[in-house]
Amino acid sequence: MNKTIVGVIGGVVVIAAGVAIYTNANSGKSTAKNEASKASSTNLSGKVLSLGSTALQPLAEQVGTSFQEKNPGVTITVQGGGSGAGLSQVASGSAQIGNSDVFAEEKEGVDASKLKDHQVAVVGIAPVVNSDVQVANISKEQLRDIFTGKITNWKSVGGKDEKIVVINRATGSGTRAVFEKNVLDGQNAVQSTEQDSNGTVQKIVSTTPGSISYLAFAYLDASGIKALNIDKVTPDKKNVEDNSWPIWAYEHMYTKGEPTGATKAFLAYFTTKDVQKTIVPKLGYIGLTDMKVTRDATGKVANK
Repeated sequence: MNKTIVGVIGGVVVIAAGVAIYTNANSGKSTAKNEASKASSTNLSGKVLSLGSTALQPLAEQVGTSFQEKNPGVTITVQGGGSGAGLSQVASGSAQIGNSDVFAEEKEGVDASKLKDHQVAVVGIAPVVNSDVQVANISKEQLRDIFTGKITNWKSVGGKDEKIVVINRATGSGTRAVFEKNVLDGQNAVQSTEQDSNGTVQKIVSTTPGSISYLAFAYLDASGIKALNIDKVTPDKKNVEDNSWPIWAYEHMYTKGEPTGATKAFLAYFTTKDVQKTIVPKLGYIGLTDMKVTRDATGKVANK
C-alpha cells in the first residue's frame, strides 16, 4: 500500500481515538450539567410543598421564587412550623420537602433511614438582646447561666441593673436544639416564654426591654435588637466557616426517598452557582463550599 495512504489512515485513526477519549472524559460533566439544566426547564410542572425550619424559611422562599420564575409551570409553597414539623410531615408524605436545622437522626420518633438528606447551606445562630441592654460581649459560661436561670440580672454580666427576660424557642425547634447543644452543655433551660419562629422572636426581643433570645443570622439585621459576641468572638460568616463561632448548623431539606420531577429539579437548583454564590450569602447564610470544616450528626467537627 502507498505509504502516503497508510499515513493518512493512521492519522484518521489517531484523531478518532482522541475524539472518543475526549467524549468519554466529558460524559460525566455532561450528565451533571443535564441535571442542573432540568432545574430551569420550561416544560417542568408540578407542586412542591417545603415546610419546617423557620431559620431556613427566608432562603427557601427566595430560592423558590427564583426557581418559579425560570419554571412557570411549577408552584413552590414554603411554610414554617419548625424542624420537628418538617421532619414529621415529610416522613408521613404530607410534604415533598421537610426543612430542618438538625439531622433527622437527632429527632426522636423519626425514621431517618427512610429520608434522603439534601444539605443546601449553613446557618449561623447568635444570641440577641434588646438594644437597651448595655452588654456587647458575654462568656459562654455566662450565657449558659442566663438560659438556665442562674443569672437573672444584667448587672451580673456588666450591664445596668435590669431584669433579664429570657425568650426561648418552642420544643421541636431546630434552632433551639442547635443552640442548646452548643451552649447549655446538657443542662435544662429555665422556664420562660417560648415562641415558635425566628420571626416572632425577632419582634418580641425588639420590643421587650432587658430581653434575650437567639436567632439565625438571616434575622439579625433588624432595628431594636443586637447580637452579642461570645468570648470576644463575633457572630459572622468568616468565624462560622472555620468553627471559631460554634453555634451553626447545616440547613437540611429532607425528602422521603429519592426525589423526582419538580422536587428533584428544585433541590438541584439549590446547588447551582446562582444560588450558592449569590442568594445564599445575600441572605446571611454560608455556602457549603465556603466551609472549612464539616460536622456530623453526633456533633463531631473535622477539617475538610
